[in-house]
Amino acid sequence: MARKIVRKYIRFYGQVQAVGFRYRAVTAARMYGATGWVRNEYDESVSMEIQGTEGQIDDVIAAIERGSYIKIDYMDVKTREPVPDESGFSVRYR
Repeated sequence: MARKIVRKYIRFYGQVQAVGFRYRAVTAARMYGATGWVRNEYDESVSMEIQGTEGQIDDVIAAIERGSYIKIDYMDVKTREPVPDESGFSVRYR
């Protein structure tokens, strides 16, 4: 049985900038095989589009939350259509 691939747009609020969030997100996504991107926003939140199984996405978020200085107060999550043949996970800059 094939594992269902989903894509989510997540906006993270809290102590999420200048604490290694993006580095941790890239490392975790690559470790768990998720694809997508992450970037800082002007309002001090962090946006992410991540694609993989629900389990992969949950594992990436759990790994990010284990960061020493990271404190996620709130996540706004929206479902997106998966991007066919996407590979890799990267930091995006404005």
